[in-house]
Amino acid sequence: MPASSSTRPGATRYVWLSIVAALATIGLKLAAWWLTGSVGLLSDALESFVNLFAAVFALSMVIVAAAPPDEDHPYGHSKAEYFSSGFEGTLILLAAAAILWTAIPRLWAPQPLETLGIGLWLTAASTAVNLAVSRVLSGAAQRLRSVALEADARHLMTDVWTSCGVVIGLLAVLATGWLWLDAAIAVLVALRILAEGWRLMRGAVGGLMDEALPADDLAVIEDVLEGFRPRGLHFAELQTRRGGHARFISVKVRVPGDWRVDASHGLLDEIEAALAARLPGAQTVTHLEPLEAVMPLQAPREADRAG
Repeated sequence: MPASSSTRPGATRYVWLSIVAALATIGLKLAAWWLTGSVGLLSDALESFVNLFAAVFALSMVIVAAAPPDEDHPYGHSKAEYFSSGFEGTLILLAAAAILWTAIPRLWAPQPLETLGIGLWLTAASTAVNLAVSRVLSGAAQRLRSVALEADARHLMTDVWTSCGVVIGLLAVLATGWLWLDAAIAVLVALRILAEGWRLMRGAVGGLMDEALPADDLAVIEDVLEGFRPRGLHFAELQTRRGGHARFISVKVRVPGDWRVDASHGLLDEIEAALAARLPGAQTVTHLEPLEAVMPLQAPREADRAG
């Protein structure tokens, strides 16, 4: 069954939290850059703009994903969250390109830095905000099975590590007097951002291409089905996919041909309910088949082994 409408507004509230955090960190980081002139801090501030744009887009996609199934979208709209993840990955790549464009010339023409102490404190404050919000979003993403929240949480954690790298670079400048270290750290930050952007875009493409459920979910499905085998059921052609917060399962259930139809369909209802209980949000399609349609093909091989 799809996630209930009561859970999806919760995802919207968490995206608003991300938007507020992005606005706060943009103000802190721009102030730090303005005071110090550090290209490393500028690179950090540019990524916070990416956080803001991504969070606004994620908000729209979470709202779309919460819409119930309709005539044109019988399986719902949950895949909309993958567009958010892909869009965020694209913005990250663009931000990385902008950072490289700004930082590389500074490697050969370093600029003096000013008021580093205040700049470092402002950066530390913005890092604390991002860390706290990332942890909140990560927990919410797991509870609500939200691809958009998961992407936002991972991006914010990347921002945390980015800020830590910038601070380390500035402290190294203070300790050594080597101004080029500021630009060098900015280049490393850009490369790290490129890797995260690629990962997010790959995940979005995988979701839109109907990748199977992860191994942990498949193990749960097999465990549920195994519990029904002693009752004379056989299973075949298990297929799964994930669409945003929704999980989709399809399996053929084979029963002896002399079983009553109503009793057989009652078992199908039990299987679907058991899967939904173990995998919240799972939508299961079961197809009933007579076991005899398959077993006669195996009978000669069984007889050969017996002989």
